[in-house]
Amino acid sequence: MRIDDGSIRQITFDRPDVYNAMTAAVAHDLADALINLDSSDHDAVVITGDGDAFSAGGDIEAMAERDESAPEAYERVRTTLGRVAEAVLTAPVPVVAKVNGDAVGAGMALTAVADFAYAAESARFGASFINVGLVPDLGGTAILPRLIGLRKTKELAFTGKLLSATEAADLDIVNEAVPDDQLDDRVDNLLETLAEQPTESIGLAKRAIHGNLGASLQEGLEREAHFQTLAYDTDAHAEGVDAFLNDRTPEF
Repeated sequence: MRIDDGSIRQITFDRPDVYNAMTAAVAHDLADALINLDSSDHDAVVITGDGDAFSAGGDIEAMAERDESAPEAYERVRTTLGRVAEAVLTAPVPVVAKVNGDAVGAGMALTAVADFAYAAESARFGASFINVGLVPDLGGTAILPRLIGLRKTKELAFTGKLLSATEAADLDIVNEAVPDDQLDDRVDNLLETLAEQPTESIGLAKRAIHGNLGASLQEGLEREAHFQTLAYDTDAHAEGVDAFLNDRTPEF
């Protein structure tokens, strides 16, 4: 995995010879790269793949070599792929999946948990866990039903069928499918827009939205009020109000 840092942190899976399949070590490194973020230093994170694939999911050869008890397997999954999903969902900045090629298994789940996802039209998506007798992970069973509905999630999880990028966009697994040669520009345009917005405010909104998944109405309103109270006390709010009153563009 390669990390290019700056105001935009780009994380690139760099195992193109195995279609960027994830090992436990890769998952640990990815989670660490997402957890160690500060909204004062970064505007967003982009995750993409090197070569022809975004990620083929779990490394099957590594699976074949495992010899672990059920408790050990639980600990490995929860602290690797589960930790990645948690890190994406709690990152204080927007996480963007730039899906340059096929995203299957954990690769599709990672796309689903990202805040934004844009895919090359040639990319394909599939919950391929079932093809090796496994259950969706990396948030696949937690986020996909909320994103695309219960029945469609079951269809993908139980059959392992592949979707085109256009079909994935129709289901909201990705925001948009774009011609392959326009993917970089489309994501760059999004990043420019995000960079113009107050990152701290985005982080607070993200925490409120994700915290309210499955919450009762009363719990949701209380959480919303809490994060709005935090937002009132930010420099971004003061700047936004001043800019409005003085008829100018805010500088966040």
